[in-house]
Amino acid sequence: MYTSVITPESTTFIVLIIHTMEKRNALIAGATGLVGSSLITQLLADDQFDKIVILVRKPIAIQHPKLIQKQIDFETIELMKLDFQVDDVFCALGTTIKTSGSQDAFYKVDYTYVVNLGKWCVANNVKRLLIVSAMGASAKSGIFYNRVKGEMETAVSQLNIPQIQVFRPSLLMGNRTEKRGGEKIAQVVMGTLGFLFAGPLLKYKGIHADVVAKAMITAAREDRKGFTVFESGEMQGMGK
Repeated sequence: MYTSVITPESTTFIVLIIHTMEKRNALIAGATGLVGSSLITQLLADDQFDKIVILVRKPIAIQHPKLIQKQIDFETIELMKLDFQVDDVFCALGTTIKTSGSQDAFYKVDYTYVVNLGKWCVANNVKRLLIVSAMGASAKSGIFYNRVKGEMETAVSQLNIPQIQVFRPSLLMGNRTEKRGGEKIAQVVMGTLGFLFAGPLLKYKGIHADVVAKAMITAAREDRKGFTVFESGEMQGMGK
């Protein structure tokens, strides 16, 4: 925005360039998980974001003037309609084989739903797609979980979206609503011995969901064209 100002000393017009921060609209998929719920809290408190859309199967108990709950069938996510432009899509979709019940069901959530959300972004001119993946993600991995995450990253990287940013956290720290016994034990151990993970080992240190969410929002503010991957250690610094 340009504003003309006349100084008392002169009739010369001095053009002042005032940078105004444009309001943005965001969408969150996977809003009920550890990272997704933190994204809701942080984005609702962020003045730069005007509307926050969350995709849900059924309404959740959060009310806010900026929050829009969009009930959808994730099987047909590509057909979703909104009556306003979304700038940033934050994808925190993810499950486990145990929770989903089978490898096929896991693949549907962690690959198919995510890639189809990316296709929706292309069709709706979304500027940025930010995705929670996993440390060790690789399409060539011998571990099924990591291989699916890697295949998802490869498929999404080929979509025509100006900015695609992938975040690979290590062990996620935080209070889950679902019980994961082994993960809970690992969190306790990491909380006690986390100080040992420094320098080259930082990427293996457990990372709190709030830190991951903050890193995603920080990255969304930056003009990073193309496909970018953030490892867990890098997120530790971005999310402070």
